[in-house]
Amino acid sequence: MGRCGIEKPMQMIGDKPTVQRVLDALQASKNIDKVFVSVSDHTLCTEEYLNGMGVETIRTSGESFMDDLHASFKLMEGDYVLTCPSDLPLLTTEVVDRFIEYFNPRVMDSAIAVVDERTVRGIGITPSYTREERGNSWVLSGLCIMNRQKTLAGEFLEEYLFDTNWPELAVNVNTPRELDLARSFFRERSSRPLCRGRSLPPFWIGLPR
Repeated sequence: MGRCGIEKPMQMIGDKPTVQRVLDALQASKNIDKVFVSVSDHTLCTEEYLNGMGVETIRTSGESFMDDLHASFKLMEGDYVLTCPSDLPLLTTEVVDRFIEYFNPRVMDSAIAVVDERTVRGIGITPSYTREERGNSWVLSGLCIMNRQKTLAGEFLEEYLFDTNWPELAVNVNTPRELDLARSFFRERSSRPLCRGRSLPPFWIGLPR
């Protein structure tokens, strides 16, 4: 639950719930075939909202990310799936498409979008976890592409990092402060886009085969 008992996906950013802003970015992508949203007993209001919009949902336990991931993957088709958290309200279709276009299934089984730690701290967020790679610290955004069949089979997937300095992937709504930041950045983005070029050298979305 978020502020005042409101489920995180239903926190308002501008005139729309967070989950709606994420859906808008994903559904407009030219590279995504179908969008599903994972829901559970912890997100009943979100489920009702999505069902009212005609969005397809997948019921999971909500107890474990990996359990929910596998349960969802079993109900899906296609070779690759993009997963995206529902609390990235600044996400844009441009960001989604640039990440998908980076992914090369001929040589990759998995890719994850990350944000330079300096960018995250620079906008006032203290990351709970960072990953060291190529001499730099990265914050995981939660936006990821995975080989569905290999994931279900429990095979090891080598991760490729799509490194960015994009606020769109850095701001979520895990805390009241981050919610306020998301709303502030949304107002700023209304006058100019935030997405910039590449920096240094539980949604389940079906990708084209």
